[in-house]
Amino acid sequence: MSFQQPPQRPFYPGQGQPGQPGQPGQPVPGQQGQFPPGPNGLQHPGQPHPGQKPMSGPYTNVRPGAPNPGVRPNMPPPGMRPMQPGAGPARPPANGQHPPQHPGQPGPGGPGPRPNPVSPQGARPRPPLPNQQIRTASPVPGQHPGGAHAHPPHHGNSAQTPTPMGTPGSASQMTSPPHQGQPLHRAATPLGQNLPPQQPPHAHQQYQQTPQQQQPTPPPVSLDQNGAVNGLYNQMSNMSVGSNGAMDQQPAPGFSQMPPQGPPAEFKAKAGARAKRVFATDLSAPPSQGQPSGMPPLPQAGASSYDPITPSYGAQNPGQAWNQPPAPGQGYPQQPPAPGQGYPQQPPAPGQGYSQQPPAPYQQQHQPPAPYQPPQPSMAQPQQQFRPNQAPAQAGSKSRIDPDQIPSPVAVQEADQQEWDKMPFVTNSRTHATPLASTDFMAVDGGNCNPRFFRMTTYNIPSTEDLLNTAQLPMGLVIQPLAKLRADETPIDTVDFGDSGPARCRRCKAYINPYMIFTNGGQRFVCNMCLFENEVDPSYFCNLDMNGRRLDLDQRPELRNGTIEFAVPKEYWNKIPAPAAYVFAIDVSWNAIQSGMLAQAVEGIKNAVWDENGASRLVPGAQIGILTYDKNIHFYNLSPGLEQAQMMVVPDVNDVFVPLSEGFLVSPETTHDLVVSLLDMLPQLFAENKTTEPVIGAVVQAVRMALENRGGKLIMFQTSLPTYGPGALKHRDDSKLYGTDKERTLYAPQDDFYRKLAEQCVDAGLSIDLFLFPNAYIDVATLGCLPSITGGETLMFPNFNVARDGAKFTGNIAKIVSRPYGFNALMRVRCSTGLRITEHFGNFHMKNSTDLELAGIDSEKAFGVLVKHDGKLDEKTEASFQVALLYTTADGLRRVRVHNFSTPVASLLGNVFRWADMDTTINFLSKGAIAQGLSKPLNEVRDALTEKCVKILSAYRKNCASSTAPGQLILPESFKLFPLYALTLLKSKSLRSGKDINSDMRVHQMRMLKGMGVSESIAFFYPRMIPVHSLDETVGVEDQAGRVLLPPLVRVSYARLNPAGAYILENGQNLYFWLGREVPSEFLMDVFGVATLDEVDPGMHYLPELSTPTNTQIRTIQAYMERQRPKYLNLVVVRQGKDQSEIEFSNQLVEDKNNDAMSYVDYLCAIHRMIQTEVTSRPHEVHTGLWTTR
Repeated sequence: MSFQQPPQRPFYPGQGQPGQPGQPGQPVPGQQGQFPPGPNGLQHPGQPHPGQKPMSGPYTNVRPGAPNPGVRPNMPPPGMRPMQPGAGPARPPANGQHPPQHPGQPGPGGPGPRPNPVSPQGARPRPPLPNQQIRTASPVPGQHPGGAHAHPPHHGNSAQTPTPMGTPGSASQMTSPPHQGQPLHRAATPLGQNLPPQQPPHAHQQYQQTPQQQQPTPPPVSLDQNGAVNGLYNQMSNMSVGSNGAMDQQPAPGFSQMPPQGPPAEFKAKAGARAKRVFATDLSAPPSQGQPSGMPPLPQAGASSYDPITPSYGAQNPGQAWNQPPAPGQGYPQQPPAPGQGYPQQPPAPGQGYSQQPPAPYQQQHQPPAPYQPPQPSMAQPQQQFRPNQAPAQAGSKSRIDPDQIPSPVAVQEADQQEWDKMPFVTNSRTHATPLASTDFMAVDGGNCNPRFFRMTTYNIPSTEDLLNTAQLPMGLVIQPLAKLRADETPIDTVDFGDSGPARCRRCKAYINPYMIFTNGGQRFVCNMCLFENEVDPSYFCNLDMNGRRLDLDQRPELRNGTIEFAVPKEYWNKIPAPAAYVFAIDVSWNAIQSGMLAQAVEGIKNAVWDENGASRLVPGAQIGILTYDKNIHFYNLSPGLEQAQMMVVPDVNDVFVPLSEGFLVSPETTHDLVVSLLDMLPQLFAENKTTEPVIGAVVQAVRMALENRGGKLIMFQTSLPTYGPGALKHRDDSKLYGTDKERTLYAPQDDFYRKLAEQCVDAGLSIDLFLFPNAYIDVATLGCLPSITGGETLMFPNFNVARDGAKFTGNIAKIVSRPYGFNALMRVRCSTGLRITEHFGNFHMKNSTDLELAGIDSEKAFGVLVKHDGKLDEKTEASFQVALLYTTADGLRRVRVHNFSTPVASLLGNVFRWADMDTTINFLSKGAIAQGLSKPLNEVRDALTEKCVKILSAYRKNCASSTAPGQLILPESFKLFPLYALTLLKSKSLRSGKDINSDMRVHQMRMLKGMGVSESIAFFYPRMIPVHSLDETVGVEDQAGRVLLPPLVRVSYARLNPAGAYILENGQNLYFWLGREVPSEFLMDVFGVATLDEVDPGMHYLPELSTPTNTQIRTIQAYMERQRPKYLNLVVVRQGKDQSEIEFSNQLVEDKNNDAMSYVDYLCAIHRMIQTEVTSRPHEVHTGLWTTR
């Protein structure tokens, strides 16, 4: 019998060593991770081990401060993340490798070897006892049973205190004290780790341990090979936690052992991957003996099981919806609203923008559920069995899935937020996963750049292309170079090297960074990208200390920080840097006057440029210009010496020119009164204008001429399709093409006029932001080339109405003008040897295959980068990336912003999945799907996205959990929400089916997603919803740091809404305030100042300022959400059963069946079925790109 040795915790300097407390290697009293010598010959981490060989290499990509050529002291080796104070034991190397060591110097954990703590060879579990109900799994070092973002557990030889399974926040339990030399066993985390605290009132059957019980057989289910849902509520008969895929275990009763599948064994996760989320479905087991018919199934031997098919709330009442929760307080109305009193019974007429009816209201009243009774551990026998309290089901009744038991984004996001509320995230940490994109965290630059700037689809790079193909994951980056930092984070340092410019590698031109190693006494440095040895410029020379670090390391931020800015000399200029110019071009045609757009644009510009006291909001030195246009172009001389602005008209738009040499661009600080008087005059000046043909092409040509030697931003307001002058377009929209293969022709520009014009603007450093106000087809695919290629943004307001859209319009003008902004930019992404950059996704212009040319870039623009292998990577080194952005700041300074990132290399598939980032992956796949949608029919893109989801999860199922039963749906911890987010992407307006989405809106949404950052996209796909009808006094109060505590999140489904409650939902675009039909009058009086729901004005966009605590709290929450988003959140009041805005609100509830797509539960069942087919029937397919091809 072989035994598994408990993993040894690596020690770092400062954490103690044998000798004196506080010295390296000596356990500090009270510190976690103390390892007494084991009885099987285990050595203390500080003791030498026979056969240990020091490892070293000539050039090793290590963290900053390392001596040459080994590993720097005080820093972890590749594959290790440093300890955080009080964070528990560090995670072992990603691949179980020994850290490289400098000859003659001990490693961080002492000279003793470390056994592979992830996959011990020859270790096998104890045979299960006859009625054992727990599948055991080897403890995964650095992993907490609470999920991906929890603290690692303490490992040692002493038994841990058992924790009852099902306790919120802790889903693992020791079944018995471990024997000497025997591996520690624990139950993996069950799906939905935060189990519901209550059960339905009729579920009164208590927890019991009954020997000799067997699994019954649920009704058989037919499988639809086309992926359609057939008998979805019969699909899953119980939910359990499967065994570790790396351990050899006997199949559960009723299942046969699966044949080996997939790639060679070295690619399988021998390590026990993260806790797996499991749905178990027994479709073929024979009827059990001794089990009454209709009783709920019992757990299989070797698995910790519980049944998700408890009778739903109100299931004892015939005809009630299965997924409706009980209503707090008051019950649900017995009848839906009568025609004419509630939401419309028929879809509105075409053109009104509504396509479906909201879900019907609830029809039953329920009692509060009984309390949940957790199981108690049994130390005498390693057996754990859990059965939810439920009444026996009726014979022949269908199995129904409890939506509370499927993966919840709300639980994941709140757990991650709670973790990072307690401590900052150190960017070079190897013991904690990167915070979720939805988490509000503080980052400390430790050598890697902030996750706000740079995210990866997986933070363990596969060592070979074969391993990447096996995982089916895209290896991509999402880069947001100018992202905003949180207020309490350290600003980015700027370094000036003088006329010589920043130090760079002579071969690959990479900039100096913390991962370059200095050698030869400081006279040379080795590039971490190409491994070329460079000579150090004499002006940059500094001696090294005994550890190989520069003596001036503390005075060199470029050698310590992952993000740095360099002031660059004239050789980096293509034109003399100057502060940005902001030109506002306003359409004054008949449509603009009649819709009220002109008057609203005037107010928006004034509020964006000046504050209430008349002080400029722009950066110092910035200038502004104003022009108007219809069939002619009107320039205005705004020289400070004039008493009134002078208008100059250019009627020849086919040969446009700029009639002003001075006075077109002026300082907003010195010309406030002059410019404001002109803006106030414009609505009256053009009130009688009958021209209906605005010439947008000539305007862009004229502004490009004016800013050719300077660069800046052009903000345009266009109301109709340009049919006159340069770039005149034709109406080509045809609804008959919607849903056909020819629909994608509407997504391409009509001609190349605007594309070539946009490329000229890129050369001039002029970015374009386009506000569109169409009443009919406006050809966003063609006009949108201007902002898409120049790095700008398009905003649409169909059928513009001042009362409805005015606040959002003016708010977005202010948001765009106030963002951190750079122009005349060039960006390049570099990677270390063995990797290569192949594709870029986003809104930019490229003249070659490496550089992204950006006329302008602000803090919200993001880009996707696809990375591929160019050879086999060395597991002993780390993979490095560097993003360099050369740009001119808004205040006229030429800078290079550099983001550096170094990450471990993995040879185990389990580590690739363990450190995968689902938020980044779904954002990256959305950018790839949009690119595919321009060349393929959308139905093929949707099918490819679903297939990609299936293949990623199947790869984990086949290679990391192959020993589990075929009927189990096993999801990796990091990707347990991937099916949900894939479904939300399918429901987005950019990809979803349906002829109610016109081509203009679809193309607008596509280009918006292409440039969207990760944090913004997560809220866009899965909105954030909070209840506000019963706020605690601690909620909605701003602290000294400017942060506001929000109420607990609610899953976005109509089944979660209480008719007697009020909820706020925001998706980064709008903020919906939903009011239930039974909301108390006291709440309405406190918030709105009215007594009844009918008196609430659905057209309001600002809450009234009342002195009540509830009103103050809600307004504080609204303002806090507004600050977190890059766009203005327009308030939309939704009264249940009364307003048509409820239709758009219901479309945001992505867990429900809407937007021509399935509900979350149905889609998860379909994915489960497709995974079963993939695992059992299909051979391994080669992953050749972003999408899987055959």
